[in-house]
Amino acid sequence: MKKILVIEDDRSVRETILELLASEDFKLIAAANGKIGVELAQEQNPDLILCDVIMPELDGYKVLKKLRENPATATIPFIYLTGRSDKNDFRQGMELGADDYLTKPFTKNELIAAISSRLEKQVTLNYQSQKKLEELRSSISLSLPLEMRTPINNILGYSQILLAESEILEPQAIRDMAAGIHNSGDRLYRLIQNFLLYAELEIICTDQEQIKMLKSQQTIFPTPDITSLISEKAKKAGRLADLELYLQASLVQISVKRLYKIIEELMDNALKFSSSGSKVKILSSSSNNIFTLSFIDHGRGMTSAQIAELGAYRQFERKLYEQKGTGLGLIIAKRLAELHGGELKIYSKSQEKTIVQVLLPCVIN
Repeated sequence: MKKILVIEDDRSVRETILELLASEDFKLIAAANGKIGVELAQEQNPDLILCDVIMPELDGYKVLKKLRENPATATIPFIYLTGRSDKNDFRQGMELGADDYLTKPFTKNELIAAISSRLEKQVTLNYQSQKKLEELRSSISLSLPLEMRTPINNILGYSQILLAESEILEPQAIRDMAAGIHNSGDRLYRLIQNFLLYAELEIICTDQEQIKMLKSQQTIFPTPDITSLISEKAKKAGRLADLELYLQASLVQISVKRLYKIIEELMDNALKFSSSGSKVKILSSSSNNIFTLSFIDHGRGMTSAQIAELGAYRQFERKLYEQKGTGLGLIIAKRLAELHGGELKIYSKSQEKTIVQVLLPCVIN
C-alpha cells in the first residue's frame, strides 16, 4: 500500500483531497502546514507528497527545498497543488525539483492520473537504480578483491622468505624482495586512496556548499609540480622518449591538488594502455573561458560501447589484457571535472588512437 502525504493549510481543501483518495488503495497522512509536513515527511517517508504552494510560515517552495536538501527525502515524488497558473510559478517549482503541478480546482480523475503517473515513474527509476547498484556490486566483487589480493600476496610472500632465509640470501636478492614489498605496498596504498576518494566525491555530489567551494579555487597551470609529475610518470614507465608536451599557461578554476589528481590518473592510463615506442602527447589550450587538457595515445583504444558504459570499478577486456587497475582512475577524473563545472570527453578508435580531454572553466585575461 502506497503512502501519500497531503500538505494543505486550508482545512476544507485538505479534507476534500483526503475524501477523493479515501476509496483508493493508499495510506493517507495529512499536515495542516508546511512545517508539520516536512516533519512528517522525514518521520514517515511517504511514497509521494501532494503540497499546496501558498501557505503561511513555510510555503510549498520552502517545503520542497528542505526536502530536497535531505538525502532521506530528496527523491520522494512531489506534486504541487496551486490555484495559480502563472508560468513563472511553474518554472520556480520545477527548478526546485517538483515532479508535477495540479491547478485547483481539479477532478478526482486528474488527481489519480497525476499520482499514478508519478508512482509508475518512480518504480522505473528505482528499478534502474537497483540495476546499476547490482552492476556496481558485481564489478566490485570481481575486481576489488583481486586488486587487493595480488599486492597483499606479494607482501606476505616476500616478507615470509626474508624472515625464513635472511641469513643465507644474497644482498641483491634481499634488495629485490624489498623493492617488491615496497611496490606492492605502494599499489595497495593507491588503491585504497582511490577507493576513499571515489566515495568522497560521491558524497560531495549531493552537497551544494562543497561544490561551490570547489569551483571557487584556482590554479595557474602548469605548475612545476604538475610538469614534474608528467615527466616522472613517463620516466618511471621507461617512456620519456615517447612523451610530447605542449602546455599553454592558463588560470584554471580548480585547486592544484584536484588538477594534479586528474593528470596523475589520465597520464597513468595513457602510458598503461599504449605500447613503448608509441607517442604519448599532452596538450593544453584555452578559449572562450574553457581550459582543455588533452591526453593522446596510440594504444588499444576503446569502442563506442565501452565509452558509453564507462563506470567505476569497470575495466574492459580484463581477461584479454590482464592490466592492473580497477578502472577507478578514469571515473575519478570524470567526476572531478564535472564537480568543477567541466566535463571529460573520450574520442577513440579501437586498436588505433585514444584522445581523453578534460574541459574546465578558466579565466582568460
